[in-house]
Amino acid sequence: MNKSLYFLLAVFLFSSCMVLSPKKYKALVAERDSLNTTLNSANAKIESLDDEVARLTSEVANLNSQIDDLRSKVGGLNSNNASLRASSDKLSGDLKAREARLQEVEAVLRKRDEATNALKDKLQKALFGFQQSGLTVEVRNGKVYVSLTDKLLFSSGSIIIDEKGKLALSGLATVLKTQPEINISVEGHTDNQKVINLGQIKDNWDLSVLRATSVVRYLTEQQGIENMRITATGKGQYQAIEDANTTEARSRNRRIEIVLSPKLDELYDLIK
Repeated sequence: MNKSLYFLLAVFLFSSCMVLSPKKYKALVAERDSLNTTLNSANAKIESLDDEVARLTSEVANLNSQIDDLRSKVGGLNSNNASLRASSDKLSGDLKAREARLQEVEAVLRKRDEATNALKDKLQKALFGFQQSGLTVEVRNGKVYVSLTDKLLFSSGSIIIDEKGKLALSGLATVLKTQPEINISVEGHTDNQKVINLGQIKDNWDLSVLRATSVVRYLTEQQGIENMRITATGKGQYQAIEDANTTEARSRNRRIEIVLSPKLDELYDLIK
């Protein structure tokens, strides 16, 4: 053992044997109490900080959970957005296709209207001489209506076409032969007066049908109009154009209407 260690040991023993004064002892006790207080305060702060750390850790975990939830929702929204864009693109494509189809339909309808008006003009020129005898030509709902009063075609109560009526129908047939795409419907109409003493003709239904049939037979058998293009119908007294119960009104109601309509196969194909 060297001299330094001996010296330190001697100092220690000397210090241990010293008796502290009351004043110094109190000072040391006070310092100890102060240090204990400081230590307790520090421990309390540490505990408080631990609680705060635990709270913050819980909040961070909660926030991370919320962030994960929001990320999941954002992912769902992105997926929905992509789906909506795809649907929007498809809808846009469908609308463009429908718009193109609509333009095609409108083009067909324009073509039909042009053809209808051209047919009306041809018929008015061909039948000009009969217009003062009760013949009219007009366009209604995309169809041409050629209306002939019964006095232009038939004797009173008769279903046999007279010579003047045949001339008018011949002029009509001349135009129709150049228009094979036109369908023809012949409609017979009567007034509201009861049919009496007409043999096999029982009522206005019979009279309207038989007169329409007479016109169809003349156009097909005498003028060569194709049978497949033409139909005959009787309307009786039930589609009057004049409601008044006068001689003039009844005369206008007794008529044959020849309805000419363009074939719409192209339009029907587009609609399908």
